[in-house]
Formats: sequence, C-alpha cells, structure tokens
Amino acid sequence: MKKLIVTVLAAVLTLTACGGGSDSASSTLHVGTLSDAPPNIYLKDGNYTGFDNELLKAIAAKQNLKLEFAATDFSALLGQVASGRYDIASSAIAQTDERKKTVDFSAAYDFETMSIQAKQGTPVTDEKGLAGKRVAVIQATVGDHWLTSTVPTAQAVRFPDYAAALTALKSGAVDAYILDQSIAEKNVTDNPDAKLVVVKSFVTDVPHGFAVKKGNAELLGKINDGLKQVISDGTWLKLHQQFLPTAPVPAGFQG
Repeated sequence: MKKLIVTVLAAVLTLTACGGGSDSASSTLHVGTLSDAPPNIYLKDGNYTGFDNELLKAIAAKQNLKLEFAATDFSALLGQVASGRYDIASSAIAQTDERKKTVDFSAAYDFETMSIQAKQGTPVTDEKGLAGKRVAVIQATVGDHWLTSTVPTAQAVRFPDYAAALTALKSGAVDAYILDQSIAEKNVTDNPDAKLVVVKSFVTDVPHGFAVKKGNAELLGKINDGLKQVISDGTWLKLHQQFLPTAPVPAGFQG
C-alpha cells in the first residue's frame, strides 16, 4: 500500500511540474489582442499581426517564449489579463494610472498619438467643434477619457471595437470619431468611398505597454529584456517604419 501511495504521489508531482505555469519557457503564453485595429493590431490571412503584435513576437523570439494570440473586446481585455485568462495583453494600451490598478505594464514601447476623424465637409475643425456632437469612442480607451474630460458637452457614443465605431461614422450615426492616429490614417486609405478625413492629430505623453497580471515579475522582466534587445538591434525601428511610417519616433528608440 505504501508503495502504491508513493507511486501515485510521484505521478501527481510529475503532472504538476509538466504544467509549468505561464512563466515557463516551454509553456505557451496566451495573448489577448484585437482583430480590427490596423496598423497596430489586426488579423490578416489568419494571422494576428500589426506593429504591436509583431513587436511582441520579436521580443518572444529573443526570450524563447511561445505565444498564442486570440481576439477579444478592448473593454474586457485588461480584466481578462487580471483574471488569468490571458498572460499578456497586446493592444496599443496606454498606461494610465487607473489601468495600473488592474495590471502591471512593461516598459514603454511607444506613445499615444490621437486623432479626431470625421467625414469630408464636416464643420468640426478641432476639439471645440465637438461640443454638442455625437462622437464615437472605443469604450475604456484613452480616446474615451480624453473626450469626456476635454469636451464634456460632447455626447460620447461608446463602442466595444474599432469596426463598429468606423461603421457608425461612415453611416452618419456619429459626427466624429476619436482614435489612434495610425488607425485613423489607415481608415482614410482603406475607405476611399467613405470620404473620411483626419481633422486634427495630437501627441500625448502617455506610453504604450504590454500588460501582464499583477505580480508576474518574471514574465514582465522577460518582456522588458526582450524589448531592450529589439530596440538595440534595430528591429523596433524596422517594424515601426513598416507599420507606422508617418508616426513620430520617440527619443531612445532609434537603436
């Protein structure tokens, strides 16, 4: 009987060790991202790509990490990281004080640049013109916060994803749309019949970071170490030029 108990216990310990947890180099890390927000994060030919996702792949290669991507709504993403559903969030996430209460962030890998987008012929020329207008924002993003704090008289119309917000702008259901500059510019290029324009863009000092569950210092350290490597060897700059050619390159990212 003692021999049987020892054998069973050894088998349980072996299975537990094989699980490894998400911090193990041999385990697959689950990445929560978006499928519809090019050029930063999007799905193309069945692959999750874009600046943020390709950067994370490059970091993972440096640190011998395996990644598996899945799409979700941005409004749910950080909560899903906090609960352990995803190990990493990759979605051009601005590091705000409020979000830092929910997750831990990597070192900055870019900075937030926002735009006001509308249709040709719009009377909106800057943020003052948004007063009293129906304005699309992605729920819980920096654009959402910026609109409600900068133009409180605007009517924020919140959407769970970028595709739904863009559809509302194209149909005239909203008067304007607050979103990342890179996505706004791509909307113009990809939707010529919609006659979209970028009314105004503005750079913020809010850094972007990959998010991990609070307390996961081991994974955060690997991401930060890998980020340093891809900046120093020029990979960061190459990806930035590929996906974000019109966006400013922050100091210290030239390699």
